[in-house]
Amino acid sequence: MDTLFHVAPFTGYVYPNETVIPWTVLIAIYPYLTGLVAGAFTMSSLYQVFGMQRFKPVAHFAMLTSLCCMLIVPLPLLLHLGQPMRALNPVITPHITSAFAIFGYAAGFYVILLLLENWFVFRPHIVAQAQQRTGPLGWFYRILTLGSYDLSDRAMRYDRKWIFALAIIGIPGAHGLHGYVGFVFGSLKSREWWSSDLMPPIFLFSAIISGVALLIVLYAISCRLRKIPIDLDCMKGMTYTLWGFMLFALLLEAVEFASLVYRGREGIEVILEYVSGPLIVPFWIIQIGVCSLVPVLWLTYMIWRGVGGNALIAGTVLSALLVLVGVLMMRWNVVIGGQEIAKTGKGLLTYHMPLFERESAVTAAVLLIAPFVLLAAAVRLFPPWDDTNGPH
Repeated sequence: MDTLFHVAPFTGYVYPNETVIPWTVLIAIYPYLTGLVAGAFTMSSLYQVFGMQRFKPVAHFAMLTSLCCMLIVPLPLLLHLGQPMRALNPVITPHITSAFAIFGYAAGFYVILLLLENWFVFRPHIVAQAQQRTGPLGWFYRILTLGSYDLSDRAMRYDRKWIFALAIIGIPGAHGLHGYVGFVFGSLKSREWWSSDLMPPIFLFSAIISGVALLIVLYAISCRLRKIPIDLDCMKGMTYTLWGFMLFALLLEAVEFASLVYRGREGIEVILEYVSGPLIVPFWIIQIGVCSLVPVLWLTYMIWRGVGGNALIAGTVLSALLVLVGVLMMRWNVVIGGQEIAKTGKGLLTYHMPLFERESAVTAAVLLIAPFVLLAAAVRLFPPWDDTNGPH
């Protein structure tokens, strides 16, 4: 036993090669950002593909949000890599059996798709600004026109066809991009907390609810800043969308946890000890209780009672904020929690997140703020609120 590391204050032990937690807070931030991408794109597609007119006020804003989040997605991985300059090696020398190698192609394809769809959506605004503005900003818009200044009815019909086609392609692309993250975790048999066939759909549904929740909060803030009333029909639609997907997400998590306990594999005692000990606050109280059950119950009550007006807005925004925290905690509990359980299932570890380092709390906070800084600039360059900014 002298080669084993005892872990206090909990019973059990871990081997020396298990004392290091390789995937840190940055790897928890990474799936959180990809989830926002997939969720925001889903909201945009409800209008662009399925023609749900109630989501028109946020459709173009959702496209910009998805793009800004996607541009930040690779940064957590690059910062985590010991040699970030080698990041393109899996793309240059691909290995099709590696899920991480495939990500380079999937992410690259999706970035291009988002850029193209945003270009078609905002092309009328780009052309108008290119013709009106002078100086550096005028050159910027003229470059973005790609030499196309045609805004005739025929050209707009052509643009609408491209937007529709790109949105259709983007739906499986966005969901596949985030479902693959769940696939990476679910396929790791060495981690009992991760090894589940339900991990991809759990990640996917939690991604959708996080993206919808983000748009609810951002739309309410943007209306307040622009001093215009919130479209109640749009807000009600997003309330129903958030509520419906949350029910599925909670059901999947309940089934996944029940199957984990029912399988009763070796080491389940340590997992149950972990869940009933260190994980009580982050998992049961914060993720499941405050940030999942409370929003679901409150949204159910508002829908049942037919709440409208400012009460609906306030209740939905508050629920959305709780959901955003809950999904972030879910990513933390999966990524970090899965590694705090020894691979052998014999003991527990404790992850201590540093405050100031490359992989620290400050770095994670900067990465979470960065998409909204980009979005603030993008909204000024490509206003998504004016209906004339894109073909409908």
